[in-house]
Amino acid sequence: MNAGKDALFRAEPSEQLWQALCEGDETRAVALVRRALAAVGPEQGAATGTAARERTRAAGERVLLELIAPAQQRLGLAWAANEITVAQEHAATVISERCIGVVADSTAPALAGPVLGRVLVSCVGGEWHALPARLVSEVLRLRGWRVDHLGAQVPTEHVVAHVRRTRAQAVLLSSSIPTLLPGAHNAISSCQGAGVRVLAGGAAFGPQGRYARMMRAEWAEDARGAAALLGRSPTPPVEAARPPDLDLPHLADQEYTMVCRTRLQLVKQALADVEEGFPEMRRYSEYQRERTVEDIDYVVDYLATALYVNDPDLFTRFIVWTADVLVARDVPPWCLLPALDSLLNRLKDFPRAVGILTAARRLLDPPRSARST
Repeated sequence: MNAGKDALFRAEPSEQLWQALCEGDETRAVALVRRALAAVGPEQGAATGTAARERTRAAGERVLLELIAPAQQRLGLAWAANEITVAQEHAATVISERCIGVVADSTAPALAGPVLGRVLVSCVGGEWHALPARLVSEVLRLRGWRVDHLGAQVPTEHVVAHVRRTRAQAVLLSSSIPTLLPGAHNAISSCQGAGVRVLAGGAAFGPQGRYARMMRAEWAEDARGAAALLGRSPTPPVEAARPPDLDLPHLADQEYTMVCRTRLQLVKQALADVEEGFPEMRRYSEYQRERTVEDIDYVVDYLATALYVNDPDLFTRFIVWTADVLVARDVPPWCLLPALDSLLNRLKDFPRAVGILTAARRLLDPPRSARST
């Protein structure tokens, strides 16, 4: 019987939920989630008391992490491949939030019992992708924690104030946007300075959480990993808030600071150089030009962030991802080369920046014959 339930859960519901999200059909998505909860939850009348509650909690966690979360990840990949629009992705995310609410409502009666402690879950300032943090919050509730979920774009000072007021045992910070890493670093240090341990999670913190560890936070790969970490003693002792260069001594060369200070000039010059080196841009509509300015802005932001964490891979991963998105939109990825060359020229006296830009340029520079096709 259990094997049959597992097969049903893995097969049809995942594809059906995906279709419902793409079509913006909230009613169907909610019904699917309810059916999935019933399929992997306790049999009617099969268990009572503590055993039934534990099975309900486990069912809720499975639906959150094995049905809703993968569908949301698939949405991001579909947008990058130009298979769905921004509006579709936003609408689907709202439906996913509603589905998480269904799980929370359905499992609420099973949450009676002792509370393990109180934690705060928040996105870092500027982060608008709130759904991963919401998933973590609901899983921790199912595991027995009292959770204060603050949502998206929470300024650091408000996170710290809430920690002091509630005396939370830990802060869990979520971010998917690497350019927010300097702000995340400040949040980590400030929360630790308030005497609370910090767990960081999300794609922004790099492969295997390399940037989280660099900033002296504990790294949680996913919601289950966060729950496991909270069950252990904190690894690094909490301490006073500290300046960024204490954790990142390479910042002493001021390259990151100087790129940030000259950001507007760098973007303006790069735009002019792209117009010169990519003649097709002269035929762009106003909308296309605005998107091009945004792309160049992102290039400079990611370069600054790569300098902040001293990791060329952060920038090259972004460039490769951007190139793939451009290809999906029928734009030749080598059109990024004039922007990189412009930055190389303007930053020729900055060794780390030159190394990062040169590495990215090598990935994009195709044979001349490929450019003419």
